[in-house]
Amino acid sequence: SAEDGFGNEFSSEDPRCPGSLPEGQNNPQVCPYGLYAEQLSGSAFTCPRPANKRSWLYRILPSVKHKPFTAVPCGNLTENWNEVEPDPNQLRWLPFTIPKSTEKKVDFVAGLHTVCGAGDAKSRNGIGIHVYACNTSMVDKCFNNSDGDFLIVPQQGKILITTEFGKIMVKPNEICVLQQGMRFSVDVFGETRGYILEVYGAHFELPDLGPIGANGLANPRDFLCPVAWYEDRTVATGYTVINKYQGKLFSCQQDFSPFNVVAWHGNYTPYKYNLENFMVINAVAFDHADPSIFTVLTAKSMRPGVAIADFVIFPPRWGVADRTFRPPYYHRNCMSEFMGLIKGHYEAKEEGFQPGGASLHSAMTPHGPDAECFEKNSAAELQPERVAEGTMAFMFESSFSMAVTKWGLQTCQKLDKSYYQCWESLHSHFNPNWKPSKNHGVILPT
Repeated sequence: SAEDGFGNEFSSEDPRCPGSLPEGQNNPQVCPYGLYAEQLSGSAFTCPRPANKRSWLYRILPSVKHKPFTAVPCGNLTENWNEVEPDPNQLRWLPFTIPKSTEKKVDFVAGLHTVCGAGDAKSRNGIGIHVYACNTSMVDKCFNNSDGDFLIVPQQGKILITTEFGKIMVKPNEICVLQQGMRFSVDVFGETRGYILEVYGAHFELPDLGPIGANGLANPRDFLCPVAWYEDRTVATGYTVINKYQGKLFSCQQDFSPFNVVAWHGNYTPYKYNLENFMVINAVAFDHADPSIFTVLTAKSMRPGVAIADFVIFPPRWGVADRTFRPPYYHRNCMSEFMGLIKGHYEAKEEGFQPGGASLHSAMTPHGPDAECFEKNSAAELQPERVAEGTMAFMFESSFSMAVTKWGLQTCQKLDKSYYQCWESLHSHFNPNWKPSKNHGVILPT
């Protein structure tokens, strides 16, 4: 079961403990059932109401009861954007390797690999893009990101995320957002892979719709957050809390499960969304509309209209534009564009861009359809047609000029060095003797 709505004030009690939410106040002298009251703040106390995020958790023991944190190896998770020299080339990765469970057991935290990013967790301004590739559930272990929010995009294998707010099952073609400070554990059901967009210092919100009106794109009621569920479980051998803090990993031990929240209320929660519910908008007369019409969620910067990061999808839809080159146009962008493929075939690159792989077109790096796509679509007879049937590609777009990690450029050994060749056979069609047809409507200079 789940609560629905985006950013709502929710309240939830585990049905095993009716009346566990205090009535009429947040922190009574004695909470029902002898629980502890703990506030989780996702924004400064004094943020304007529309941006004020907090939840009250009523738990068997408070989070503060733990042994000291100590540093642990970060593996391939990093916030060091200067490991290797910058690379302005168009980059494409073949599907990232998932470790075989017969060879090595790897859980969600051990399977985190940073591909690229920019900015700084200390100053609360920046992003990281990671992939996760794992094969084993987290046992007596949870993860907590003190640096920012995780937007998780499963690509292969469903994941069951246990949070302090309840449980969330997330399948490929769904997404989940785990906001700063929320503790969670990930169960997997085989070889599992996906993508993560991490944002420091801002939370995701629905994009403004402008002249689209009151409805469209991702509708608020399709977002789901979990309902309260608790376990009163002592772990004599030690329960491990992994804390991502200032780009590094730390761990501490405690002797109880952190998923001991009997009831909670507030507007700062984890949530999920099914991408099939996206109400797609497209050009229905002519021209290829800008991909911003496909924005699911945005993390805004301080500059109006400029995102720290947008999460954009390219879902199945109708293409009906007349006298138009329908695939994405050739482009140089002040933003950085990281793309991944959940399933199917992306229209501008039918070959080479595979599910579980990725591409990065950095700030002002030219990109666009490959030669085959250009030739085919320049000559195509334009009929209404289904586009991207059975496909879901997505983009993490950012105003940051992102650095690629050493793992992304070298260690993963998935960089497709031949990517640039897909544009090599583009050739000139320029005809200086071209004349407009009579019905072309072009006025020639006199």
